[in-house]
Amino acid sequence: MSTLRALARAQAVAAGRAQPVATVRHLHLSDRPLVLVPLALAGEANAPLAAMVGAAPDEARLLVVPQPRNRDQRFAFAAELAGVVLPYLDEFRDLTEAVPVDRGRDVRHRYADAPQLLVPNPAGITFLRLFGRSTRFRRTDGDYPVHQSVPLLGRWLTFFAERAEQPGSSALLALTDALTLHWATGQSVVEDLHLPAVLGWLEPPAGLTGAEAAARAEDPARCPPAGPATDPDFDNRRLAPAIEAYTRAEGDPAARAAAYDELAGLLRGQLAPTWELMWRGVGLLRTLPAGARVTGRWAGDRDAFTAHAEHVDAGGGPQPRRDGAVAAALRLQRLERASTAWAVQRAYDDPLVMAEHRLSGEAFVGEVTLADPARVDDSGKRPVLRPRIQVVTTEPVPMPVGATLYSPARPAQKAKIVFVTPGGDGKTEVVLELSGGMGRGLTAPPGSVPEVGERICLTGLSDGFLPGGAFPAAEETPWTHGGPPGTAAAPPDPAPAEDWS
Repeated sequence: MSTLRALARAQAVAAGRAQPVATVRHLHLSDRPLVLVPLALAGEANAPLAAMVGAAPDEARLLVVPQPRNRDQRFAFAAELAGVVLPYLDEFRDLTEAVPVDRGRDVRHRYADAPQLLVPNPAGITFLRLFGRSTRFRRTDGDYPVHQSVPLLGRWLTFFAERAEQPGSSALLALTDALTLHWATGQSVVEDLHLPAVLGWLEPPAGLTGAEAAARAEDPARCPPAGPATDPDFDNRRLAPAIEAYTRAEGDPAARAAAYDELAGLLRGQLAPTWELMWRGVGLLRTLPAGARVTGRWAGDRDAFTAHAEHVDAGGGPQPRRDGAVAAALRLQRLERASTAWAVQRAYDDPLVMAEHRLSGEAFVGEVTLADPARVDDSGKRPVLRPRIQVVTTEPVPMPVGATLYSPARPAQKAKIVFVTPGGDGKTEVVLELSGGMGRGLTAPPGSVPEVGERICLTGLSDGFLPGGAFPAAEETPWTHGGPPGTAAAPPDPAPAEDWS
């Protein structure tokens, strides 16, 4: 936990209300997200019990598994869920857009928008990942066939679960993570996994502090768990007898229908409060303006959605159960690059996030006291524009002479440190030579060079392109890592592969 977030948590306790730790929204929010609140049966390995799903507050649809231990009923639930999710995905496959590539010499096409799934907490993402794993390999013929939509649903749920592991992706979001990314509560990180408690800190009822509202929200009698886990007292006193009554009513249609209605009513009562909280949380996130780089990250989600849709349409196989060695290395590198880019982009978009880097010595803010925008360096083969500025700051400057810095206000421009002169009054003078972001002429366009009196932020964090590492071709990969001789090369990875560790 960073120093500023720890301070914000302490301030939340003192103020009795969650404190903002972001000035902009760092995640994309769809105009029509698909909210999914799952429930799983306690004591069973990811056995679905019920789900409430819909793309609008008034479109809630309740799906129930009367006997979760019954295999046929579980896959009937999967088919019913596919009947909601797959048509929702198809809504985004009507409109495409052309994207220039190869410096405008060619174009590729991708969908103009992409679907977005919202679940209450990270456990909901785990539920979807495991449910996708249990359904994407099912056969639609032979012994124990399932509906043809079930394996397709499993592949799409696996796709969304994999995207959720990608830092900065908004394809599948846990609402507790999204809210605590932008606000700090006065409770522990573990308690932040409980959606009613988080919203108790964000919007405490009149007359209550955030701590009091969170304590009330943790009472299952007032607010049931946000899923997929259920309350043990509810399981023992109400759920188990209702399931038993449904099982005993086999052979009596009227009694079974009555038992089903009672069970569905119980489960609706467990899910409906969380359903309402989900849309309250979405409304809170919408109050924040989107960060400048959110659109670019959402474009990456649209690219991934387009690629997976084309892979499915072309008859490609499901995602592998486990990564091969090369696929695992590629995936790890992709996640590391995404994590680095996500941290830098958040800092560039949000001064509150950048403040954490200022505390750690990775950035500083100062005032421009001198500027020479017309300076030309003619020591090389041809003269080039190299303006210099002097920045005075009261913050530490641990960067050495020769280091390259960047400014969020001018991300395409590089600032090389020429001199660092500590002052006796706690101020430090930093002389920087600028390059890039000023055109190709010998005259800097207006605004491209910081002016005297301007306060700027300078950091070693770069928002530039991060090149990938070099990996051997399949025929050059050792057999120990999936290549020849002795074994076939690692299977292709058309979509990000899943991590089963």
